[in-house]
Amino acid sequence: MDTPQSTKGGLLPEKQRDRLHTIIYEADTPLGKTFDIILLFVILLSIVAIMLETVAPIRVKYGYALGVIEWVVTIFFTIEYIGRIASLRQPLKYIFSFYGIIDLLATIPMYVGFIFPGYGYRFLISIRAIRLLRVFRILKLTHFVGAGNQLTAALKKSREKIAVFLFSVMVICIILGTLMYMVEGPESGFTSIPTSIYWTIVTLTTVGFGDITPLTPLGQFISVIIMIMGYGIIAVPTGLVTAQFINNAAPPQLNTQACPNCGAQQHRDDAKFCYKCGSLINPDKTQNAK
Repeated sequence: MDTPQSTKGGLLPEKQRDRLHTIIYEADTPLGKTFDIILLFVILLSIVAIMLETVAPIRVKYGYALGVIEWVVTIFFTIEYIGRIASLRQPLKYIFSFYGIIDLLATIPMYVGFIFPGYGYRFLISIRAIRLLRVFRILKLTHFVGAGNQLTAALKKSREKIAVFLFSVMVICIILGTLMYMVEGPESGFTSIPTSIYWTIVTLTTVGFGDITPLTPLGQFISVIIMIMGYGIIAVPTGLVTAQFINNAAPPQLNTQACPNCGAQQHRDDAKFCYKCGSLINPDKTQNAK
């Protein structure tokens, strides 16, 4: 009797594809953990190189070395991207997924800069910054998955309360900003109601740039009230999310396994088949059990 999974498709023979899939996608295996650690160090190396390249004296003195590091990292990311495609039976689902697009955009800037030198250097820098999103792959490690899912669930369930709260804060800022415009006027820098609302938001969030300062006693008194309100307002969203986080029952534990067929992730620990395409998640373990 045929099983729901399909062994056809993909760019490699089944045995090689499954072995490559275990290394790249399965963070709960020894090879998978080793790959993730290597990937983590390469990501950090890339981040450091990008940051140092923006410092003019370092770029002048070590520009060549930083360029070599960037090429080494780019080649590694290229091999990794090809490996992710080759380890799936349906590679197009990964290519057009969110992480697939991010992986591609994080890899191509060096090649674009090589083919079209001198064009859009700053633009290439901004694209290469997307590579920083690769840091979030650390969260795929098993001991982060449960906590991450609980936090995500708490944020989703609190979004309506937070939205109402932010709307209320915005209304308060409009009222107080209008009041400060009437009290202070252009002479104190409150040249318009939008400018006064800007000052109110800056003051309410306790940022305090200092570019606009109230001069009248009444304006200063209102400023004190806004500052005191700011401490309470900042704590409200945190309290909403924390309360929801505590009240939530722990969600089903998820693992780091990715479907070898379609690449879907976040399967339950007790899942045998992919929730998205129905393929067997780990054929090797099932066969060994038999």
